[in-house]
Amino acid sequence: MDKLALILVIIGAINWGLIGLFKFDLVATLFGGSDSLLSRIVYTLVGLAGIYAIKFFKRERERT
Repeated sequence: MDKLALILVIIGAINWGLIGLFKFDLVATLFGGSDSLLSRIVYTLVGLAGIYAIKFFKRERERT
């Protein structure tokens, strides 16, 4: 589950980087526009993965 969350967070980061630099939304382009159901599912999964990834900070603190 950690690897899947990390992959989704990376996808989200790349997408936001492309939006910021080039005004190009890769997710929307691949899945039929930002309002399409598939795009909304991907955006939701990326958001949930970001929330899930917060636990990585806690785990890092426990190691130190």
